Amino acid sequence: MRNTRIRRTIHHRPSHLVLMMILACYLGGCAEVPLTHRKSLRLLPDAELMALSLQQYSEVLNKSKLSTDARKVRMVRQVGGRIARAAEAFLTESGEQATLKNYQWEFNLIEDDKTVNAWVMPGGKASVYTGILPFTRDETGLAVVLGHEAAHAIADHGNERMSQGLLANMGGMALSVALAHNSRQTQDLFMAAFGLGANVGLLLPYSRLQESEADRIGLTLMARAGYDPRAAVPFWDRMNQKEGPRPPEFLSTHPAPQTRITDIKKYIPEALQYYPR
Repeated sequence: MRNTRIRRTIHHRPSHLVLMMILACYLGGCAEVPLTHRKSLRLLPDAELMALSLQQYSEVLNKSKLSTDARKVRMVRQVGGRIARAAEAFLTESGEQATLKNYQWEFNLIEDDKTVNAWVMPGGKASVYTGILPFTRDETGLAVVLGHEAAHAIADHGNERMSQGLLANMGGMALSVALAHNSRQTQDLFMAAFGLGANVGLLLPYSRLQESEADRIGLTLMARAGYDPRAAVPFWDRMNQKEGPRPPEFLSTHPAPQTRITDIKKYIPEALQYYPR
């Protein structure tokens, strides 16, 4: 659902980057994604990531026009609140209750009918654009979107993307130095990690994997929040009809339309276990 692309050249040879990632994991930089149990690279301290999140979220809100449609705003916050509670319960049951202190959920509706998008930053700072509401249609459709985006947040995909980007783009610069200088490059990596851009190169396959993980976790979150996860299939059908021409899957940060829907259908039975009939 993210439209803008920030393209950068990766100067490291893939073998060097892979070796650095392996070394970083060996030194304690790897964590486990809830539900899928995949090991992921997370080098940024939570405090630094939360600070970047608050800064960027404030900037986005200051530059945006917030919706004054009380009904739509209420719907976004109601669905968001249910997804947030489901996410926290999910983290607690997954043994990640220590991370709950990092979340201060906030859901805002941005008045922009031309932007078909939504995102959740670290700490639960979320925005929905009015342009996506014709595709969500109702609360359940919106739960598909917010479940998916909240899944990115609790799986710490942004930390993983930034960690990969720091290794790839900063030439081995010490992480503490990169963050202390608060460089424009570090901020760009943050924006790229949370949907405002993506690299074409070695990092790209991880992003497609993260999208699939977010689909799977998101279905479970929406089911736990009381929304029927089967609604994800017609939602993505509507989104795919809107998308029009797409690049080949190997050049896209998102799974190809039919691949995504096929995978979602495989994940639905898992999510339905949590859906109150």
